[in-house]
Amino acid sequence: MKIPSLAVPYLQVAPLALVLLVFFGIPLVTVVVVSFFDYVNFQTVPAFMLYNYEEVFSSGLTVTLYLTMFKYAAIVWAITLFIGFNVSYFLVFHVRSLLWKIFFFLVCTVPFWTSNIIRMISWIPVLGRNGLVNQTLMSLGLIDEPLDFLLFSDFSVIVAYVHLFTLFMVVTLFNSMARIDPAILEAAVDAGASRWQVITQVVIPLTKTGIALGSIFVVTLVMGDFFVVKIMSGGQSSSAVYAMWNEISMLQYPSAAASAVVLLVIVLLMAAAILRIVDVRKELSG
Repeated sequence: MKIPSLAVPYLQVAPLALVLLVFFGIPLVTVVVVSFFDYVNFQTVPAFMLYNYEEVFSSGLTVTLYLTMFKYAAIVWAITLFIGFNVSYFLVFHVRSLLWKIFFFLVCTVPFWTSNIIRMISWIPVLGRNGLVNQTLMSLGLIDEPLDFLLFSDFSVIVAYVHLFTLFMVVTLFNSMARIDPAILEAAVDAGASRWQVITQVVIPLTKTGIALGSIFVVTLVMGDFFVVKIMSGGQSSSAVYAMWNEISMLQYPSAAASAVVLLVIVLLMAAAILRIVDVRKELSG
């Protein structure tokens, strides 16, 4: 039997659509439905009520947790963008040999083949009171006693986040910069542009797709994580996702589901805003 030509594209995307429906669509709908349920005596009671959402928006603690999460996301985004841009710029425009480019790129990526948990926990003996950093500073006479803010603080949380997620910014920026014709930079220099003008007026506009995609990756990963905050802050800080994890551990599924829906909407709005500024589809097709 001959398949109609109009049905061929739909049949091609049907397997992927089915996978997305089973593993993404149905769980997402379930979370949204449960967010309207009631919670009585450690039991989830089917209902339709807005109390869970009212609690999310009216709680001062929830607002504080979201502000903390936004703070982490903004700081980590700025640091990873700075590191990712400079690393990518060096690899693309200063390393001429393809073999050396591959070597340096592997140096950046190989550590990320290990577990995120192992790489995160490895900072504890480095930043601790008797860790490598404090012992080095004391042996050099720069400090008289160990620095307590290095570990179990916002500083250690940000360090771990930057270590874990910088690669996502490096890869996207490297991919965008690699598409830039070096002749464009040479033409800008010949026209009298300084190095700073070349970067701000040529390189950055031509890499805005990589900046947008890397920003989406980093921001969503930070805002969706709780384990780094739990371990690296030592209980000194928290976030909205960490609060959700606590609610789930106490079987408070409706309130956790409501918080998850709110967070999902916030992340989608942030991603939409970034994509609104940078038309990624147009940039990639062009």
